Amino acid sequence: MKLVNQDDLLSPRFTGQIHEVAEQLGQYFYETAAERDAIGGTPLEQRKAIRESGLLKLFISEELGGLGANWPDIYKTVRTIAKADSSLAQVFAFQFLMLATIRLYGTTDQWQKLFKETAEKNLWWGNALNPLDNRTIATRQGNHLVFNGQKSFCTGAIDSDRLIISAIEEGTEKFIVAAVPTQRSGIYLKHDWDNMGQRQTDSGSVEFKELRVEEHELLINPGPFSSPFSSLRSLIAQLIFTNIYLGITEGALSEAVKYTRTNSRVWSGSLAQSIQQDPYTLLHYGEFWSSLEGSRVLADHAARLLDNAWEKDLSLTVEERGQVALAVFSAKVNISKAGLDITSRIFEVAGARATTNNLKLDRFWRNLRVYTLHDPVDYKLKDLGDWALNGTYPSHSFYS
Repeated sequence: MKLVNQDDLLSPRFTGQIHEVAEQLGQYFYETAAERDAIGGTPLEQRKAIRESGLLKLFISEELGGLGANWPDIYKTVRTIAKADSSLAQVFAFQFLMLATIRLYGTTDQWQKLFKETAEKNLWWGNALNPLDNRTIATRQGNHLVFNGQKSFCTGAIDSDRLIISAIEEGTEKFIVAAVPTQRSGIYLKHDWDNMGQRQTDSGSVEFKELRVEEHELLINPGPFSSPFSSLRSLIAQLIFTNIYLGITEGALSEAVKYTRTNSRVWSGSLAQSIQQDPYTLLHYGEFWSSLEGSRVLADHAARLLDNAWEKDLSLTVEERGQVALAVFSAKVNISKAGLDITSRIFEVAGARATTNNLKLDRFWRNLRVYTLHDPVDYKLKDLGDWALNGTYPSHSFYS
C-alpha cells in the first residue's frame, strides 16, 4: 500500500502527517479486518505495512532518529488504528509500552543505545513480561543469567525483533526485566493464541529453555518502582487499553450507523416515516454518543496529564503520579462500561438482519470483552473509591 513518505514524517508538519498515515493504515486494515478476525493467526502482511509506515519510531526522540511524538499523539494514533482493527492496534501500541519500559527501567546508556538502534533498524518490540506469570526462573551462572520457564499473554512476540522479558531470580525472589533479541537460541514462540476476541494479537505463550541473558541486557538500574517516574509504566499500559477500547467502540458505532442508514427498517408500530426519524432509534444513538463522548474527553485529559508527568522525569512527585492514576482509571472504567454496552446494543438499532455472520458485527463486542478482562475493572473502582472517601492515591503496581 502507498503511504506518506517516511522522510515527510520528519518535517515540522509531522503531527498532521502521522495521523494521516494512521488513517491510511486504518482504512487498509478495515478492508480485511472481519475476514482476518475469523481466521486468527499472525497478520504478517498488515504488520509489515505498519513497519514500513515509519510509525514504529513515534515514541523515540528526533535526536535519536525517531519522530518525537508526545503521548496524546501516540494514543490518538493507536485509537485510529483500533477503530479499524483492534488486534493490530494492540500489537502496535505494545511497541511503545516496551520502549517505555526500557526508558523507565534501564540506565541512560541502555535506553539511548536501544532507542537509536530501534530507529535505525526499524525494530519491532514484543512482550514477554507478564508479572502475574511467575513460571520463569532466572539462575545466575558466573557473569550471566539463564532463564527457564514459560510466559503467557505475550502480545506481539511473534514477528518481533526484540523482546522485553521477565523472570524471578532464583534464591532472591527478585523480579528482573531484560531486553533480548527474539531470535536468540533458547526462546521458543508458541502459536497457541486462539481466543474468541483480539484474535490476531499474537498473545500466545513463550517458553525459555536455557536462555542466556547477559548482565548488560538487564533493565534493573533503576528498575521497577524505583521512583514515581518509573511506576508510570502501569499507567501507560492502562491508557493504551483505554484508547483501544475507545477505538473498538468507535468502530462498532460507525458500523451501526452505516447499517442503520442503509438497511434498517422502521418497526411496524412506529409513526416515523424513516428509520432516521424513529424516536427510539434516536434515543439509543443519543445514549451511545453521550457515553462515548464522555469517555473520549476523559481519555484525552488523562493523556495530557500523563504527558506532563513524563516530562517531569525523576522530579515527578507521588502526588502528581497519583493524579495521573486517578485520571487514567476514571477513563478506563468509563469506556469499559460504555464500550461493552454499546458494542452489545448496536444490534437494537441495526435490527435482526445485522446479526448475519457475513457482517461479523459481533467482533467488536468479542474483542472488547476479551481485552477488558486483562485486569478486573472492579479494582480500579476500588482505587477510585479509596480516593473519593479517604483521599488515598492508588498504590504502585504493574496494574495500578
